[in-house]
Amino acid sequence: MQTPDHLTHTHAFDSGNPEAERGTRWVLVITLGMMGVEIGAGLAFNSMALLADGWHMGSHAVAVGLSVLAYFSARRFAGDTRFAFGTWKIEILAGFASAILLVVIAALMALGSVERLLSPQPIQYREAMVIAVVGLVVNALCAFILGHAHEGRGHGGHHHDHGDAGDHGHEHAHDHAHHDLNLRSAYLHVLADAATSVLAIVALLGGWLYGWDWLDPVMGLAGAVLVAWWARGLISQTARVLLDREMDHPVVAEIREAVQCDGGRTRITDLHVWRVGRNAYACALTAVTDDPGLTPQDLRRRLAVHEEVVHATIEIHQVLD
Repeated sequence: MQTPDHLTHTHAFDSGNPEAERGTRWVLVITLGMMGVEIGAGLAFNSMALLADGWHMGSHAVAVGLSVLAYFSARRFAGDTRFAFGTWKIEILAGFASAILLVVIAALMALGSVERLLSPQPIQYREAMVIAVVGLVVNALCAFILGHAHEGRGHGGHHHDHGDAGDHGHEHAHDHAHHDLNLRSAYLHVLADAATSVLAIVALLGGWLYGWDWLDPVMGLAGAVLVAWWARGLISQTARVLLDREMDHPVVAEIREAVQCDGGRTRITDLHVWRVGRNAYACALTAVTDDPGLTPQDLRRRLAVHEEVVHATIEIHQVLD
């Protein structure tokens, strides 16, 4: 048996995103201002849909604020060696926390809408409509800012050449998304807020033109369901990373393929893979081989074709005839 070998590297684990940090700061300022306008107008004009949209925007202000704080903290502690794999998961933790806050806001929105259904009150539709339209415009602006930052990350694929890594010498390309879940959480919050703005406008139009007073709280309920749906997706995405539940990721199969590319002489008996950056993974593996000359350094070279595998702990067991 050969002793474990650690893949040495100086990878930064992709924990910074200056453009996204600037974008989230601008969106936070804009969102806070519009939140105050919508909540005040909802109370003044007695619109539950508008008030729900304002509180929904408030939840996004909290979420975007968490994103800003996460970017700052990740950058602030980037050089702290106590973080074994960098500070990237601070951003993931912020996304998870903002998703939990969304669930609370969705529940409050639903309760308020049910209360308004049971006790209808008159609404000043024209004034509320103006505020709702302005809110939609603001949401569109925020979505543009964050969408531009998201596109700036790029989604290019890594081109891997296996000619030097194994006997089957062929080339293939994989498209690995550079997901910034912190930015994605802020972006989805803004998109969901834009959708609830549309719901508020529809509700106000229905009440104004056709006298459907019930439509306002019903759209408030629909907005609550939408918020809860977005929260569910974000909780699933961030928890997956935080709990290291990614053994079904394509990179796992790629690692197996790279190690076991010698015609069946080597096979993996134990493999653990987890994410340490947006597109960076660590692995610990045990391999069994009948090749007496195989070393951890050889397996390291095989894995090197996959740039996303930035850290590996390798153990080899020799099986001799």
